[in-house]
Amino acid sequence: MRQHALLRSDKGLGIPGTARKKNEPASVSAIVDDRKDHFVVRNGVRCAGVHLIVDLYDAKHLDDIDHIDEALRRCVAAAGATLLHIHLHHFEPNGGVSGVAVLAESHISIHTWPEAHYAAIDIFMCGRANPDACVPVLREAFKPKRVAVGEHLRGQGA
Repeated sequence: MRQHALLRSDKGLGIPGTARKKNEPASVSAIVDDRKDHFVVRNGVRCAGVHLIVDLYDAKHLDDIDHIDEALRRCVAAAGATLLHIHLHHFEPNGGVSGVAVLAESHISIHTWPEAHYAAIDIFMCGRANPDACVPVLREAFKPKRVAVGEHLRGQGA
């Protein structure tokens, strides 16, 4: 299985490191043909979708379920995705939150450890949605001191 593992630092977050055509959307362009499979092309590779693995370190508001809900909604809007449902669960006694925003284009999931000031976020999107647009929203919402973003192109060759 071919995997694109790309680790980005805080510098240039939300902007992929490879060049794109000027008229191509920020990171993902939809395949334009008569199929309705919602596959995308990312950096010249046709795939089922882009899966970003985002780690937030020294972050804030990780025990505030309402803040997390609003941040996920802003991510969905920024990405141009279609929200179907959000489900969040607040854990006790540490106050961590786990949940998912189910999208027509796939999902955004979050798991927080407020006692460690850490959050693990998965952003998986297909079609015309732009998962990279979520990263600046997450930075603004949680004010992390450090962010790591990994990328995996799902369904290559499908």
